[in-house]
Amino acid sequence: MKVVLLGTGTSQGVPVLGCDCKVCKSSNLHDQRLRSSALIETASTRVLIDCGPDFRTQMLKQPFRKIDAVLLTHIHYDHVGGIDDLRPYCKFGDINLYADASVVQGLRHNMPYCFPTEGILYPGVPRLNLHEIEAHKPISIGDMDIIPVKVMHGQLPILGFRIGKLAYITDMKYMGETEYPYLNGVEVLVVNALRWKREHHSHQLIGDAIAFSKRIGAKCTYLIHMTHEIGLHTDANRLLPEGVKFGYDGEIITV
Repeated sequence: MKVVLLGTGTSQGVPVLGCDCKVCKSSNLHDQRLRSSALIETASTRVLIDCGPDFRTQMLKQPFRKIDAVLLTHIHYDHVGGIDDLRPYCKFGDINLYADASVVQGLRHNMPYCFPTEGILYPGVPRLNLHEIEAHKPISIGDMDIIPVKVMHGQLPILGFRIGKLAYITDMKYMGETEYPYLNGVEVLVVNALRWKREHHSHQLIGDAIAFSKRIGAKCTYLIHMTHEIGLHTDANRLLPEGVKFGYDGEIITV
């Protein structure tokens, strides 16, 4: 199974508009981060996790092939703002979106032209099928068996996803004790780590992410959803323990 980190930045991306810090002015491509999203691929199945406002730019660098499903973690714009840009992929047929009840409701409200109650689509819109899912109830997409897990984004419950020995979790502040058994045996963890210091009400910091990785026993951990405050990618990576690294846009992980 191959994981492509399409984006590893937080909601503003990096560089941040109007910022003159050394990270935002860096010419190193590893310091330039689009909004967080990932492609999970096997020989026969292709699944997208989140579809943010940078989706079009991200996918221009990827082979143009069918997307079998889109898994959505939550309704925030940096994770769903690119859904309209799925329309070229409808060349291969309708696209199935999987999300919890609150996201399904939010998409119907925010994008009524894509999900009309009368069943009449506005000409040219993407053909999308919404599927409501719940934490702990497995779903199968092609040859992938997926278990949604519940994590807390501050006070907002959202979804992470376990696929085989991979876990992909973004925007987490903490996870309830009852969720940890669903991550038993995870070897590769992709998880959010906002910055080094300055507590955030709804995101974990780098130290939190490292502690989380140790608790579940992941062999390899890739940090995503990062601000420019982590510092230059090359320098910052030297500060991390063995088995943990800052992911970068376009990175390919083999699970």
